[in-house]
Amino acid sequence: MNKKWFIKPKYTITSKIKYSDEKNADVKSDSQWIKCPLCSAIIYNEDLKNNQMVCDSCAYHFRIDSRERISSLVDEGSFNEFNEELSSGDPLEFTDASGTYIDKVINAKKKTSRNEAIITAVAKINNRDVVLAVMDFSFLGGSMGSVVGEKIYQSVLHAIEIKAPLIIISASGGARMHEGILSLMQMAKTSAALTLLSDAKLPFISILTNPTTGGVTASFAMLGDVIISEPKALIGFAGPRVIEQTIKTKLPEGFQRAEFLKQHGFVDIICDRREMKSLLDTLFDFFMEEERAL
Repeated sequence: MNKKWFIKPKYTITSKIKYSDEKNADVKSDSQWIKCPLCSAIIYNEDLKNNQMVCDSCAYHFRIDSRERISSLVDEGSFNEFNEELSSGDPLEFTDASGTYIDKVINAKKKTSRNEAIITAVAKINNRDVVLAVMDFSFLGGSMGSVVGEKIYQSVLHAIEIKAPLIIISASGGARMHEGILSLMQMAKTSAALTLLSDAKLPFISILTNPTTGGVTASFAMLGDVIISEPKALIGFAGPRVIEQTIKTKLPEGFQRAEFLKQHGFVDIICDRREMKSLLDTLFDFFMEEERAL
């Protein structure tokens, strides 16, 4: 590897609200009241935060960042991040009309106070050791470049080393175009790494959030032993608008949403964010029982 590339319960819910009513709803920290983009309920910001950013009226899941997601899942004081120093280089010296790739990375670092679009850590969930990799859409759209692929690969190795389950939480627009083929290579790299985990007979639980698209969907995100999705998450390779323009056909309501994919066998479980920790505990019990039976 070229080192220059781096610089150091109730599991299913439904809703009758139409998908077309949904709009992007990132919550500003200084907002006191938030309007739900689906049911139009007015929610006090502190109540929303205390409810893990889920609307109490319609169960709409607002977008949250990686650290918020981690704090909602892992046992307090158990989170130990690794490879946090890894950061994107500029192997192609990419520049477009909006500026250089390096400038984009620098701005993303300032915006998110982290080095990349994924956080990897060893942690405990209900006192069980896990290796956790959590993507963050606020860092360049959660795009997968060389660093994201490397950190997922290293997460697999950590899971094998400590004999723990691997959990990857995806939130991504796909492969990072600024790194060209080096980004696309991560699809094969992460998929091959997961074969090592399977050979070691360790579980990989893939959690899909809104959105999970492009090369991430076409690689590791859909390779879980169990694939879980948050309600109404957009999941697919190309977006529905691109597909409609290509095939000149109107897609069915809810196409590429979690409920549609579960109906067609691509997703195993749709789980409310507030129930996720309990579900993971149930899955760990199942896999531990399977391991004892072997």
